[in-house]
Amino acid sequence: MWDTFLQAVGLMLVIEGILPFIYPGRWRSLVVQLATIPDNQLRWGGLITMIVGVCLLIAMSN
Repeated sequence: MWDTFLQAVGLMLVIEGILPFIYPGRWRSLVVQLATIPDNQLRWGGLITMIVGVCLLIAMSN
């Protein structure tokens, strides 16, 4: 189980690093824009992202 978890974390880090590697200027401006979004909207976005992720995990495990 730990092997799978570490593989998932590694894949997440690779995916997260693609945009700053390829488009550092655009990524920086995106981060600046994210800093202006109210906390409530960020929380909803995070919740939706987690729900989609859990649904994908459940779908892939069957």
